[in-house]
Amino acid sequence: MKIGILYICPTPLGNLDDITGRALEVLGRVDLIAAEDTRHTRKLLTHYGIAAKTTSYHEHNEREKASFLLAELDQGRKIALVSDAGTPAISDPGYILVQQALAAGHQVTVLPGPSAVIAALVVSGCMPHSLLLYRLSAAAKRGRRQDLLEELEANSWTGVFYESPHRLRDTIKDFCALWGAERRVAVVRELTKQFEEVFRGSFGEAYEYFSATPRGEITLVVEGKQAGEEEDITEDSEMICEAVDALIKAGAGVHDACKGVGRALGLSKSKVYRAYHK
Repeated sequence: MKIGILYICPTPLGNLDDITGRALEVLGRVDLIAAEDTRHTRKLLTHYGIAAKTTSYHEHNEREKASFLLAELDQGRKIALVSDAGTPAISDPGYILVQQALAAGHQVTVLPGPSAVIAALVVSGCMPHSLLLYRLSAAAKRGRRQDLLEELEANSWTGVFYESPHRLRDTIKDFCALWGAERRVAVVRELTKQFEEVFRGSFGEAYEYFSATPRGEITLVVEGKQAGEEEDITEDSEMICEAVDALIKAGAGVHDACKGVGRALGLSKSKVYRAYHK
């Protein structure tokens, strides 16, 4: 086996001028480019006059294609991994290939470049010192998304969430219900493109603002829970736990049990969930 090189190569979020000189140099000399969408990547390559061989590597063929790419690396070849926009292996496919390439002893090199996470965080105005990154599309089913938001509601860290435009309003509605309509959020859309937009306000204001489905990729930057914002339910914790346990014994799941107890006691489901898991 020979030692191959896998380059993690960021591409522009929207403005083609944002690509780095080093990225262009790598794309121009590798043996193969593994692209999330070869048609999209071909536009970038054509714009810069790069005639490179490409192959598809996306979420639907990630595991099987990783085996093919690993075999190419075993031959000592150089491969560039790119996504449609930004840095691969964060929200887009790439983790499996990186993991397998490292395990096989190949060289993995990441190039600095565009990242929607960093760009959205910086422009949001939210505290950047501690953050959590989540891809809400991975929890697209409503129940799972609500479970995730409940688990994170009490966190004091700034949260960065990727979401698709057609689910944005439902997601904001869930945030309003579970985190409170007054929690601050920045909704960042179409970064670096002609119609770049940054909405800053509360979740309640965001729900009204995005009454129509927006276009483009969405990144939400959400303020962490502030000190003193928590409602004290310590005295009622034992009663809450007993009520939740009773519903679970009757056959309800934790999610539905917390929802039922919250409705009965006039508490938010997230507060019941936190009391139950203390």
